[in-house]
Amino acid sequence: MARLTTSLFYDNLRLVDADRLRRLVRMGAYEGHTGGLARGKLQANVVIVPRSFAGDFHQFCVRNPKPCPLVGVSRVGSPLLPTLGDIDIRTDAPQYNIYCFGEVIHQTTDIIDLWREDFAVFALGSSLTVEAALVAKGIKLRSIGYGNALPKFRTRIETRGVGPFGGEMVVSMRPIRQCDVDKVRALTARFPHAHGSPIHVGEPAIIGIEDLMAPDWGDAVEIMDGEVPVFWGSSLTAQDALARAELAISITVSPGHMLITDVDARAGAGAFKVY
Repeated sequence: MARLTTSLFYDNLRLVDADRLRRLVRMGAYEGHTGGLARGKLQANVVIVPRSFAGDFHQFCVRNPKPCPLVGVSRVGSPLLPTLGDIDIRTDAPQYNIYCFGEVIHQTTDIIDLWREDFAVFALGSSLTVEAALVAKGIKLRSIGYGNALPKFRTRIETRGVGPFGGEMVVSMRPIRQCDVDKVRALTARFPHAHGSPIHVGEPAIIGIEDLMAPDWGDAVEIMDGEVPVFWGSSLTAQDALARAELAISITVSPGHMLITDVDARAGAGAFKVY
């Protein structure tokens, strides 16, 4: 019954605008996945690192824009991201992962007590941004829904490393009807700050994925007759690089629990400025 009630609440949230949705998250009234919510608005992954690693992490994102599209950077010590909305990053994502030397040691719904004056915040565009647009064009996305997270996989595609940050690209996968692939390519290309067009379509082994039913993150999704697997760069690439760097402390939003911004999902590069 609790799951059903939460699922119905999620369905009602599809009608809520970005600002009100963030206020519900800030109050602790919603702690769930954000896929399919705040239609037309950019969703963002978030990475928080100490000042001493901020320069290297910034350059890692700049050198790997497909999986790590940088859409916002805070001033050191500030939890605010005013270029993305009335945002306090300590409270405005539904769930956070706390890393210690590369391991997730805790999940929490706010980081007020963990905040430090040397923290820098990075916001990276999320592919969840485009889900509503795909559905509106008649694209069937079976992985959408409360409690479901896109399957994500490490690949053999190497990123361009900077300082302690590096490793392989992580991708998300959606099963797409073969007849819709060209439409999906064209539509997602209009969202460059949400990973843009796919990096690969078809045989997963070509990019180093052995078993589609065993994702490294998220929930497995079966490929049905008439469908093909379609892969996009994922900002989990940044989280994986963060874990490999083994910093004494770092923070991200939990997979699927994105920050909802006030920025139009199709905003051009000029919309994103360092704060």
